[in-house]
Amino acid sequence: MRIVIKVGTSTLAYPTGRLNIRHVEQLCRVISDLKNAGNEIILVSSGAIGMGIGKLMLSGKPTDIPTKQAAAAVGQCELMYTYDRLFSGYNHTVAQVLLTGASVESETQFNNFKNTVNRLLELHALPIINENDTVATDEIVIGDNDTLSAIVAVSVGADLLVLLSDIDGLFTADPHRCSDAKLISRIDTIDEYITSLAGGAGSVSGTGGMVTKLRAAEMCMSAGCDMVIANGAFPERLYDIIDGADVGSRFIGRRQ
Repeated sequence: MRIVIKVGTSTLAYPTGRLNIRHVEQLCRVISDLKNAGNEIILVSSGAIGMGIGKLMLSGKPTDIPTKQAAAAVGQCELMYTYDRLFSGYNHTVAQVLLTGASVESETQFNNFKNTVNRLLELHALPIINENDTVATDEIVIGDNDTLSAIVAVSVGADLLVLLSDIDGLFTADPHRCSDAKLISRIDTIDEYITSLAGGAGSVSGTGGMVTKLRAAEMCMSAGCDMVIANGAFPERLYDIIDGADVGSRFIGRRQ
């Protein structure tokens, strides 16, 4: 299978901005094992700004663009160093790919991106993709890594997109407020009811919420690609997700 896995800031780092060592080490081990089994994996990773906040020992998430970009510049180095070190331990080579809105809008640049990613997969490398937060100021074209991961999944013809976040999936109500909220395990159509279940932004350190996840799901479903929302605190569940088990919320791609 060709699988795109998106991991959110809340999975990679604590609210302090410091690395969540347990989660990251488990994630890299499971992804390495999935690659060993013959799957092609693309990782879309958030976390640059969050880790930069911790590295720079800032008191909280910056609100001004220059400080956000400075944090991203520092955090991206830390992020890739961590991935390179951990994946190298399992004999896998990583490759950094940074995108901006202009890269997506430009047909030439986007074709170059797709060609590069496909070649990296042919060479058995692990592409690690993030938005280039050090230079990007326009959040209209991409703006969050849920959308970015869907763009990537559709452009490379992925079979499956997995969004690892700080939630178990899509619920009938806010599970933090309603004790009787139920997880919706399968979604075949994004109708008005499903759309109404989307809330606002998620965790303090991230930018995405259920709204962006549903937008990503619609993009994938239209292209015939399944998408799953699952809790990133349990990377080992990726095995069951790829086997088609009921983990998280699965949005079914519309096959031709």
